[in-house]
Amino acid sequence: MSLATSFRRDVIAILAGVGAVIVTASGAGAQPLDSALASAYVNNPTLNAQRAGTRAVDESVPQALSGYRPTLFGSAAVGPAGVRQQATGSPQQNGTLWSRTFALTATQTIFNGFITANSTRSAESQVRGSRETLRNTEQAVLLNGVTAYMDVIQAIALLDLQHQNLAALEQELRATRDRFNVGEVTRTDVAQAEARVADAQYQVSQAVANLSSARGVYRQVIGVEPGKLTTPRSIEWMLPNNLGKVVSAGLSTHPAVKASEFAVDAATFQVKVAEGALMPNLNVQGQLSQANDTSLSVQSLGSAAVTLNLSVPIYQGGVEYANIRQAKELLSQARIEVDVNRDAIRSQAVQYWGALEATKVQIQAAQASVAANTLALEGVREEWRVGQRTTTDVLNAQRDLTNSRSALVIAQRDRVVAAYSLVSTIGKLDAQSLKLKVNVYNPAVHYHQVRDSWAGVRTPDGQ
Repeated sequence: MSLATSFRRDVIAILAGVGAVIVTASGAGAQPLDSALASAYVNNPTLNAQRAGTRAVDESVPQALSGYRPTLFGSAAVGPAGVRQQATGSPQQNGTLWSRTFALTATQTIFNGFITANSTRSAESQVRGSRETLRNTEQAVLLNGVTAYMDVIQAIALLDLQHQNLAALEQELRATRDRFNVGEVTRTDVAQAEARVADAQYQVSQAVANLSSARGVYRQVIGVEPGKLTTPRSIEWMLPNNLGKVVSAGLSTHPAVKASEFAVDAATFQVKVAEGALMPNLNVQGQLSQANDTSLSVQSLGSAAVTLNLSVPIYQGGVEYANIRQAKELLSQARIEVDVNRDAIRSQAVQYWGALEATKVQIQAAQASVAANTLALEGVREEWRVGQRTTTDVLNAQRDLTNSRSALVIAQRDRVVAAYSLVSTIGKLDAQSLKLKVNVYNPAVHYHQVRDSWAGVRTPDGQ
């Protein structure tokens, strides 16, 4: 039996009587899971914050590329100076000068130990890693959206079951009181029925609180209030047919693994950047300057110069060696984190696969239990009417039926969440793979907008 058919028969049917509960406003339309996930994709603040963070990482590439570009500095100085000047054999001269100095200096690096090239490669790896981190955040947000959606459906269904249970127990209480009035049962039977009704009232209030909590989480994750929720479509067709393939797909495509691999690439280039501090630096520098009233004998002095400068580091206090050692340790850490992420994905794949398989068995068992307990309750009630069963037997049968129905609802919810969790494990829980009706965010657009930017303080979106 398909997941959608199973949900429609066993869960959605029991929601028919609680339409007013699941609709937040009069006239609210149906809100399928895909629509809710689309809202989360657009509105979720965690996802939007990560997109902004990814755009910020994009700026590390033009920062690194700036090492290839010239630098231009201007300077100016003006101020009075009291001067007393006396040359040999000449009378002393006194005066006040208003010196004015202007200079323009341009510097172009020719060689810096490949620091710029390696910094650029490191920044590009960081950009790729940030995109995978964004994809991982997207998966987490969408999985939270699925969980929140199914939690609301579950809470509504369980609330309706508790209402049904309360109504049935109240009917049993009235029947018990009627039989007590004619002397067929004792006061103890009435007290037992009253106790079960009181417990059912408590369960209803608890179910109301659970629904309120689920709706709050839904609003936080999806960004809108839940409307009339509908049966989610099955997602299991996206999964490989065995655990080994799930693990293999997760290890090769999961964004957390890919992000950590790009982090290794970035750390490798950072080691080379640190090693570049031990290499010579060669640059060409041009300077134009103009000085006025610098002395009593000189009114104006201008100069222009172009120099080729070479600096060779010999010893800088040992900081460059410490930086190299630090960069190598950070590279080792990044490599270890790749294994950590792979182990985590492997563990999640096994966990979610086991949970999905377990829920399939649980659903079948719960369906059989519901059918059996329904027949049992009908039989116990008939036998109670002819005095072959006690009130306790009837109350216990009603409780068993409610519990089995609740177990079925919970198992159905768990199956959906486990399936989507597995899809997340293989790295396909994203807007494009799910074919959500949204404008898919493309981080490469912003990257190409800023990569070769030489100047400007406004972001591409106008900030």
